Amino acid sequence: MVLVSPQLVEAHIRSSKLLSRAWDYMVKDVEVQELLRMSNVNAVMRLLYNDHGPVHATIVSGASLEILDLLLEAGVVPSSVAQGIVGDVEYSKLIVLLGAYLHDIGNSVHRHGHEYTGALIAYSILSRMLPEILPLDDVRLIYRVRSEVMNVIYSTAMDVDALTIEASIVKVADGTDMAEGRARIPYSKGKMDMHALSALSISKVEIEQGGVRPVRIKITMNSHAGYFQLEQVLLPKIRRSLIGEYIEILPILTLEGGKIKPLPPINP
Repeated sequence: MVLVSPQLVEAHIRSSKLLSRAWDYMVKDVEVQELLRMSNVNAVMRLLYNDHGPVHATIVSGASLEILDLLLEAGVVPSSVAQGIVGDVEYSKLIVLLGAYLHDIGNSVHRHGHEYTGALIAYSILSRMLPEILPLDDVRLIYRVRSEVMNVIYSTAMDVDALTIEASIVKVADGTDMAEGRARIPYSKGKMDMHALSALSISKVEIEQGGVRPVRIKITMNSHAGYFQLEQVLLPKIRRSLIGEYIEILPILTLEGGKIKPLPPINP
C-alpha cells in the first residue's frame, strides 16, 4: 500500500529514463511552472479554492502512475497500446505522467472550462517538449502522443466521459488528492460549510492492490462527513471513466483513542 502524497511520483520515475527525462523537463520548464503558479493565483488567491498548483500536479502524477501499475499487473492493456497508438507501454506511462502533471494548467486563464483551455495550452508545450524526450526519427509518434496527452487533460472535466484507460486513470487520480483539507471540491477557506467540513474529515488516502478488484483506494476519515467528498467528486469521476470495474473503495473511520473501523466497501 502507498500513501497518496507528493513523494509517490519519485518512486515511479526513478526506474525509467523516459519518465525521468519528462519529469525533469517539466519541473525545470519556466512556462510550465509559471502556468501552475498562475493556476494557484486564480484558484487559491482569487477564488479562495483549494490547491491547483505544482503540489497538486505532483500528487496526481504519482497517484496516476500507481494506479496504472496496478492495472498493468492485473493484465489491463492501456488504450494507446491496444489501439496501436504506441508500441510500448512505457509510452503509455509517459502519456499518463504528462497528462497528470499538466491537467490543471488551464486554471491559469480561468476556472471555467479550464480542462478545455488546458488541453489547448498544452499543445505548444508538448510540441517543444516531446522532440526532446522521444525519438526524433519518429515524428508521427510525437504527434500521436501529443494528441493522447491533450485527450487526458480534457477528459479530467467532471462532465466529460473518458475515452481511454490513460485518461480514466488521471481522471480518477485527480479525485484522490483529498487528504487533510486538499479536497477536490472547491470550497472557500474560512467558511465552515459541508464542503470544508468534509474536506477536513479525510486524514489520508492510500492506494493498494484490491481484494476483489485490482485497485483499492483506501480513505481514512475522522467522521462520516468524508463521504461527501466521495459522493461528490471521486465516485462521479470513476463512473465517467473506463476503469470503474477495476476499482474498489474502502472507507475507514478513525474512532476515539486511535481505533479504526472499516466501513462497507464501495464498488463503483
